[in-house]
Amino acid sequence: ITEPVSMPLATPGTTSVSLGAPTASHSALVVSARPKLSPEAPSPVTGVGKRALSSTSAACTCNAAASNNVKPKTREKCMLIREIETQDNAAMARIIRQVMPEFGAQGPGFAINDPEVDHMAQAYAIARHRYFVVEENGTVQGGAGIAPLTGLETTHCELRKMYFLPSLRGRGIGSAMMERCLAFAREAGYAQCYLETLTGMDEAQALYRRFGFQAISGALGATGHFGCNRFFLLAL
Repeated sequence: ITEPVSMPLATPGTTSVSLGAPTASHSALVVSARPKLSPEAPSPVTGVGKRALSSTSAACTCNAAASNNVKPKTREKCMLIREIETQDNAAMARIIRQVMPEFGAQGPGFAINDPEVDHMAQAYAIARHRYFVVEENGTVQGGAGIAPLTGLETTHCELRKMYFLPSLRGRGIGSAMMERCLAFAREAGYAQCYLETLTGMDEAQALYRRFGFQAISGALGATGHFGCNRFFLLAL
């Protein structure tokens, strides 16, 4: 699912999304305990449609609560999209190893075997790399990142390891995360964003297309992920 997350707060015919004022590494969403999905008009930033999260609060208190170590109201769920930290490494490794096998993405040729899986914070703490996690009520439940595409580092980045636990799916989080990742990619000076995926990951591929990614006939760069068989590219 940008830095900050760019989603309309209230557009005609949609439910609202309450976003806190982002810090350098945090964007906040406050969502109700039972979020509802609704269609949404195209974003003025990306020009693509997204689904919004419903909110029971008129203003977001999540960011303030996080920065002041104050618990949010009991009826609200506090959700953050933030940069990964060292203490998140174990959680993200578990998520990657849990989610990828759901889609048959295990064994040789898949990102589940990348050395960075066990130390994501360190792997993305260098220039033109960034990895974000989704934290809900203090628990990391997914993530995604941007890094140079091996072999085309100057101009192309790769959208990497975008995986969410089932608890996050169908709630519009993928769109929010995508916006944040693509914003960083543009800020870092990349001209193209590439990604690899797999047959059967239909919802993910629909998300990519909504953001303007175009299917291409073959792999780019040298990722080593020869198990993937679907490839997409976006001009930034």
